[in-house]
Amino acid sequence: MDEDEPEPILVEAPPVVAAPTGTRSHLQIAAAIRMLRQKAGLSQRQLALRMQVPRTYVSKIENEKAVPTLSSMQRLATALEVGVADLLKGTSRTLEDEISDLMHDDFIAEMVPFLGQLDSMQRSTLLNQVRELSVRPRRTA
Repeated sequence: MDEDEPEPILVEAPPVVAAPTGTRSHLQIAAAIRMLRQKAGLSQRQLALRMQVPRTYVSKIENEKAVPTLSSMQRLATALEVGVADLLKGTSRTLEDEISDLMHDDFIAEMVPFLGQLDSMQRSTLLNQVRELSVRPRRTA
């Protein structure tokens, strides 16, 4: 290197809190964040934009490579339009909770009386489609 050339400045990446291994609660938080993000129809990039963080941070949280800080938990909850408690309780929703949510949907409530007229294959296909829509809602133009 020439004496006249300045030394390059190295910029370090921001620190990331590593996920502790074998913690069940962290797995529930990661799964809850992914489920709530998908239910809201958001990509990781869209969620990151709402939180004003890099997309890779959201990816690390969802893939259990990082644990969100308390301030990040609040930003996640705000971005997902849920409470922090919803993130902490994980995906441990009861079947009754899921049925109640489905029955509040106008389309599903209208379909229920007709389920008895379907054979098992038709019913299974319909329920799989409904389940898929509830996990990954279709985006409208």
